[in-house]
Amino acid sequence: MSEPARNLPQLLVQAKRWFEDALLASMQAAGERPVTVPQAAVFATLDEEGTSISELARRVGVTRQTAHQAVRSLIGMGLLEQVPDPASGRSSLVRATAEGARAHQRALATIAVIEGVLAERIGAATATALRQALAAPWGEPPLVEAP
Repeated sequence: MSEPARNLPQLLVQAKRWFEDALLASMQAAGERPVTVPQAAVFATLDEEGTSISELARRVGVTRQTAHQAVRSLIGMGLLEQVPDPASGRSSLVRATAEGARAHQRALATIAVIEGVLAERIGAATATALRQALAAPWGEPPLVEAP
């Protein structure tokens, strides 16, 4: 029995998993502390000066509780810290520690190598076209009627 053709959203999810698997395994093989996909996503969306947990949740597309759990575990690992928000006496911001910033820089360098591997496998022109297609403005999601 043949597998049905996958639609574009399924292919995008598969591609995202490929990158996540490569990054997390490479980082762990290099001696970095193992992190989960949600923890890595929190790290990838942090602003250098700090980001609120609510904003992190919005950027990652998870609940505030899920973002909070990821942040708490990363604080426990010494990769993030929570500091008072200078713009609000009642809020706090999450930012990378020195160790977290070092690990994040290593992750960015690792992603660049993984992208290079992908370009070797699918061709540089195809990898460039893929990047351009994903970076192009798609506009608002359409509201369509099912056929």
